[in-house]
Amino acid sequence: MRIMLCLAGAAHGGAETFFVDLSAAFARAGVEIFPVIRPNAVRQSALRRLGAPVRTAPYGKWLDARTGAILRRAVREVEPDVVLAFMNRAAAWMPGGDHVKAARLGGYYDLKYYQRCRHLLCITPAIRRHALAAGWPAGRAHVLPNFATVDRYLPEDRGNLDTPRDAPVLLVPSRLHHNKGLDVLLRALVQVPRAVCWLAGDGPAHGALVRLAAELGVSDRVRFLGWRADKGALYRAADVVVFPSRYEPFGTVSLEAWAYERPLVTTDADGPAGLVAPESDALMVPREDPDALAAAIRRVLDEPRLATRLVAAGRMRYDRDYTEAACVARYLDLFGRLIGQADAAREIA
Repeated sequence: MRIMLCLAGAAHGGAETFFVDLSAAFARAGVEIFPVIRPNAVRQSALRRLGAPVRTAPYGKWLDARTGAILRRAVREVEPDVVLAFMNRAAAWMPGGDHVKAARLGGYYDLKYYQRCRHLLCITPAIRRHALAAGWPAGRAHVLPNFATVDRYLPEDRGNLDTPRDAPVLLVPSRLHHNKGLDVLLRALVQVPRAVCWLAGDGPAHGALVRLAAELGVSDRVRFLGWRADKGALYRAADVVVFPSRYEPFGTVSLEAWAYERPLVTTDADGPAGLVAPESDALMVPREDPDALAAAIRRVLDEPRLATRLVAAGRMRYDRDYTEAACVARYLDLFGRLIGQADAAREIA
């Protein structure tokens, strides 16, 4: 099977990270991959290490004459079975041809960007319902959740991050954005006095969060780590994974917490609410409630049996449904069926 994967994307982000992860997973499964991405040195290097012939395109707005030409030329040369677009901009540039035209839908987006695509790969049932409510045909909207990968990094030495060895560590892997509820987390941190918070990510809210931490008197217990490629080192060194989002369509952080066997405290944002089983594989609290968030974190830190139970149940969920192998099998099964349908339709025509 030959898959052309298209991504515009920002320098960092969850969808961008999953694009590389899924590309690598396809390559490991023996699929021929042909990425066409917006120029990004780090991403290009990661894809080339997979042996993929990476092409770049600007993915500009409608006056961009180059992107369409680049994609059309790639389709002629590669002759892909499937073109898979990530996010609005790449979906809007879906090239024509006999290939299966699919787009991964990772949020509650305006479907006007997806009119050149035939199939939507929705990462949750709720996002599929959103697509159907917008008029997308049910037979062309499919649910394909994400997966999480586990790397081999050793646990981070807490001393490297100015963190006392006996302090509880709260790990928050997140883009620093209002939607992620990190301001709520900082307010909750006031009520968990011994804990140190590792914020692993970057984004437009960085300055506001630094100022808020100072106002709340918790600056000495917050570490702004920026984007980290060695996420496993952080997960393995943490005591609790906290996911305080006020808006989250899916949330791969939940899967990563389960995969790295760390207790998870999350909010009832759409993604986690449709994914976790409260009190079984995670603790869930209302969004925008720092008191409830603090109480849940304290429960996990103070009740070792609870933490152990959450970890065991989460790992079971991960092994059953959210490994790379399970996810790739679902993708390839769907693509195989869609290719077969397209071939049958051409024969009839």
